Amino acid sequence: MALHILRHDINGQAHWALLEGTRAFALDLPCTTTGELISLGHSALAEAALQARRGTALQADRLALLSPVTTPARILCQGANYRQHMLDSGMDPDQKKYNMFFTKSSASVHTPQGDIVRPPHVQLLDYEIEMTLVLGCRTRNAVHVTANDLADYVAGICIGNDVSARDVQIPQMQFHKGKSYRTFCPLGPVLALLAPDEMHYLDEMLLTLTVNGERRQHDHTGNLVFRPAETISEYSQVNDLDPGDVILTGTPSGCALGLPSPFLVRMSALLPEEKKWAAFIAGQKRRAQYLQPGDRIESRIVSRDGRVDLGTQRHLVRDTAIPL
Repeated sequence: MALHILRHDINGQAHWALLEGTRAFALDLPCTTTGELISLGHSALAEAALQARRGTALQADRLALLSPVTTPARILCQGANYRQHMLDSGMDPDQKKYNMFFTKSSASVHTPQGDIVRPPHVQLLDYEIEMTLVLGCRTRNAVHVTANDLADYVAGICIGNDVSARDVQIPQMQFHKGKSYRTFCPLGPVLALLAPDEMHYLDEMLLTLTVNGERRQHDHTGNLVFRPAETISEYSQVNDLDPGDVILTGTPSGCALGLPSPFLVRMSALLPEEKKWAAFIAGQKRRAQYLQPGDRIESRIVSRDGRVDLGTQRHLVRDTAIPL
């Protein structure tokens, strides 16, 4: 049975808790990092959960929630991995033969509630809800992962938001930089640790993101083009992996970014670089979907049957962070 884990702050100290409905139960665990937590194993954690249920319940909505993924950690990402998102980007998902990979800095990892801070030079701030794999493996060479042994590599899942500064990412051709500013990778609130017979849930999660109550993104993980087993296999060719590392598995269609028509792309290629990117930014600024200070973002992921619930992220966009 999936264990729904929270990490929260009490007087400057991080604590683990088991979430059941609206109640949370303190977990007495000898670990401070996500990797250490996962390395205890699902059976030991299930036993700790059994003991925790005998304690005093806390109201989960009163906890000061932290990211359930501790840093430092590898923040690995997939781009354009949902069928409709690929189609919207001018790609044929049936012809795509390889993943598009990039990374985010672990400095971008952020709490599941609070402020997302838009840097002063950023005008085109975008959102990307993503199911995030939390890895339970240690690899030092390439591996071939299948559906039969996927549980050896994936410990659980959480919500991720791949916040992106499009006017850095695209004109500067800097994916890592444009996606790694502080607060640009909210994770959590719930880390759902899956039992080995629950890996099927990776294909059954519903993702929804709203801005100011308006639904912007909605899809389910059955529409992923590259599934977790093949993604981990391919990533292991170029990265070592450790328990507690994460893979953001791509975002559905509905982002603020709008791609210009093929005609405009051809015409812009004739312009000097400075004018080409000035025109790109000017065109994107006409799109009302980009995030502005004061916007409220909610991100939610839950399984079709409701048994695996990753909770809801809630963030306010600001130009300057307000201390919690």
